[in-house]
Amino acid sequence: MEKKEKKFVDWLKWTTVFVIVFYIALITWWHLYVPGDNFALQSPGADNRPEGSARSANDVVIGEFFMNYSAETETASASFDGRWTSFRGERSLNIISNNDPINTSADDYPLLWSVTTGEGHAAPVILAGKVYFLDYDEQLSSDALRCFDLATGKELWRRWYRSPIKRNHGFSRTVPAVGDDYIITIGPEGHVMSCDPLTGNLLWTLDMQKQYNTEVPFWYTGQCPNVDNGVLILAPAGEEVLLTGIDCLTGQPLWTTPNTLHFKMSHSSITPMTLSGKLTYVYIGVGGVCGISAEKSDMGRLLWSATKWQPSVVAPSPLQISTDKIFLVAGYGAGGALLQVERAGDKWTASILEQYKPSEGLSSEQQTPIFFNNLIFSVMPKDGGAHREKLVCYSPQNLHQPVRTSAANERFGLGPYIVINSKLFILKDTGELYVYEISGDNFTLLKHQTVIPDGADAWGPMAYADGRLLVRDAHNIKCLKIN
Repeated sequence: MEKKEKKFVDWLKWTTVFVIVFYIALITWWHLYVPGDNFALQSPGADNRPEGSARSANDVVIGEFFMNYSAETETASASFDGRWTSFRGERSLNIISNNDPINTSADDYPLLWSVTTGEGHAAPVILAGKVYFLDYDEQLSSDALRCFDLATGKELWRRWYRSPIKRNHGFSRTVPAVGDDYIITIGPEGHVMSCDPLTGNLLWTLDMQKQYNTEVPFWYTGQCPNVDNGVLILAPAGEEVLLTGIDCLTGQPLWTTPNTLHFKMSHSSITPMTLSGKLTYVYIGVGGVCGISAEKSDMGRLLWSATKWQPSVVAPSPLQISTDKIFLVAGYGAGGALLQVERAGDKWTASILEQYKPSEGLSSEQQTPIFFNNLIFSVMPKDGGAHREKLVCYSPQNLHQPVRTSAANERFGLGPYIVINSKLFILKDTGELYVYEISGDNFTLLKHQTVIPDGADAWGPMAYADGRLLVRDAHNIKCLKIN
């Protein structure tokens, strides 16, 4: 029995040795063998692969993806006719005056629907019962234009594209511009996209960094698109072009303003004004303030500029307070300034009449003040002295002494505000809504409601149409019924 066991062990040993030697030889042959030398060098494209199909992750194809969430052509909001079509609404005033009743009872405004968003501050626009806003999907590293039904909050479609960026106080922060034939967005990296507002079909795109050598601000693009008579008015503030007018339907440039001032892009948006009888686009760039003709006879001509007041960071837009005066504000200690524009025939001059620190007078860090009933309404910044973070109103004749301030316990941080039928709605940046009645040079608190529980960084501008008020914080958009 022992002899048989010994033979088996010997057989197993030699078999193992043979297998090891065989595989060593096979592996050695595999590495040393040259299969042939009849290879031909192929030029790029010889494999007939479609151009651009092997791009890197950082290449951006604006608007390349689309998702339709509803086959319905009619929505629950089909009968709605309210409009809030751009940043600060009609004529960039942030004021609504119509016959809509506003509920001022003690009862809370009902929440109709809510949407979770990517982290950001991009606010919605409303047209024909549809809500549009720009969002950012962090998992897909993508900008996304999203369309919702105003009545139900149901998402109807989404147009999106990859644009990998890092979080920097959120991502998206601009308000679209919408009309009957277009919806235009500007993404965090200066990507401009125009789509059909009904179908979401892509009309045209523009990359401001590539086209104009625009230097996007540190906290991403804050400039909101402004449309005037079917023309997108854009401030690339690039190497050669300061402002440009672009056809909303075709994307074709119609005029440009050379950047002889060497301004760079700020977070501020272009504001249309009539100054000394002249239609003008006013823009605060990094480097100063300028006025560009908005009239057909000399469209795009630089009329005037002022460089004495030039904060390094500007978020609020310029505010017209008379036929020849513009109020300017910025954060980070810049405070406020008063600019006067004078015209003598075809010649223009612009001068800073006064400027001051935020603790010395009316100021704002992020939101653009509202000029209503010949008073300027604002929320003071954190460095605004005794009135820090309070709601205030000032007379244009005295920018240093407030006419009225909110109570000591009514402070709002960087939250937005809007006037609807003489009611001032203001959202504290923690998600609390306050409603004031404006009467003459006085305002009285009517309602106070927490509308975003555990809200954080509620900085995005509010939007209103058809009795619905849309508010947002960094992660949510909510629709309230306020009539």
